[in-house]
Amino acid sequence: MNSPAPFYSPFMEIQKDWIDYNGHLNMAYYNVLFDQGVDALWEKIGFGLDYRKTRGGASFAAEYHVCYLREIHLGDKVRVSWQLLDHDDKSWHFYQELIHEDGWVSATGEGLGLHIDTSGPRVAPMPADILNTFASFQSEHSRLPRPDRVGRTMGIRKK
Repeated sequence: MNSPAPFYSPFMEIQKDWIDYNGHLNMAYYNVLFDQGVDALWEKIGFGLDYRKTRGGASFAAEYHVCYLREIHLGDKVRVSWQLLDHDDKSWHFYQELIHEDGWVSATGEGLGLHIDTSGPRVAPMPADILNTFASFQSEHSRLPRPDRVGRTMGIRKK
């Protein structure tokens, strides 16, 4: 399997219903874009909707942090990057960027995903073929620089 480093989703256009009263993308839709941006990758590696139906597994989000850097507006086109930072047999740590079609980064996201056996539901080891795919990604993505925004803490800075 080809494991691009990082993975880039197809471009997605910002929809009218996603715009808030300030005239820019509502914060909830940043998460929608990050999530939809990975759908193409999940389908490619066999981790998509059919995976749940045929193999009884799914991916769940355990934790996700967003940093909003620059506003996006109606009609803008963006794509999502996905970089695997680490994984084990049940979980993966990843980093994403929401990238405007002009090349600038609008937001970043860092998350922890879990593999779920949907019969429980419970966290469970990934099947060997999916785990091997993650290992392939790890091999390729470990060559990328670690993003500066990974591991950020949140709080009010005191002078």
